[in-house]
Amino acid sequence: MGFLRRSKNSDSNDEATAAEAAGSAAPELVDQQSDRSDGPFDVSEKEFAADDPQRLNLGSVSLPIPAGGQVQVEMGQGGEVQGVHLATQHGRITVIAYAAPRSSGQWLTVCDELAASLATEGATIESEDGPWGAEVIARTEKADIRFIGVDGPRWMIRLVAAGPSGTGDTDGNLAGLAREVLRGTVVTRGDAPLPVRTPLPITLPKALHEQLIAMQQQQAEQAAKRRAAGGAQAPAGGQAPAGGAQAPAGDQAGGQAQA
Repeated sequence: MGFLRRSKNSDSNDEATAAEAAGSAAPELVDQQSDRSDGPFDVSEKEFAADDPQRLNLGSVSLPIPAGGQVQVEMGQGGEVQGVHLATQHGRITVIAYAAPRSSGQWLTVCDELAASLATEGATIESEDGPWGAEVIARTEKADIRFIGVDGPRWMIRLVAAGPSGTGDTDGNLAGLAREVLRGTVVTRGDAPLPVRTPLPITLPKALHEQLIAMQQQQAEQAAKRRAAGGAQAPAGGQAPAGGAQAPAGDQAGGQAQA
């Protein structure tokens, strides 16, 4: 049963409201094949230059970098890459591709699960019909988050566009920019068998990877200097102040790197 509540942009909003008032469930979203004629594309459908400076090539996905956009790399505690984002003047855009069955309809299932999960966290949930079908919007006091998904051949792609509260409207700059990025995205699924919903592996471009390594080394050196300075200022008893041996949050391995 579809969980999603239709937004006021939908023609069926009145019927959905009446149904809810009567104690019945809201209408289910229609499962339909995504129209990808204008993108996003499978690598078999669209060629792209792997070294194009206007694109971010992450191996499994290649996407256009918006004008003025910056690439942000989110690192885990062990130094592994946890996420790659595009920071724009309107908000942050994240694109992830997943393994999917040959049949379509995976995104619609994910929509229901997303809506249910976000609702339990206190967000106001809406659904809109976008260029590829259902789009989920979660609104909180501080942020608007839009989820756009597309089913492809043995893959599903999910875009998350997050911005300050009030930026999540369907005709807003962030939504328009997010759809533009998605239209220009190319997915490389590969032939390896993968469980459904497994994120396709990402590989950082060489230049970005080297920049991250250099930045991590610099942060480690700065943290070591702080610890050494804290030890030199220790009291006569030999104990360094508690704050002297602790690096600021920005120097931790789990911090966010930007390139």
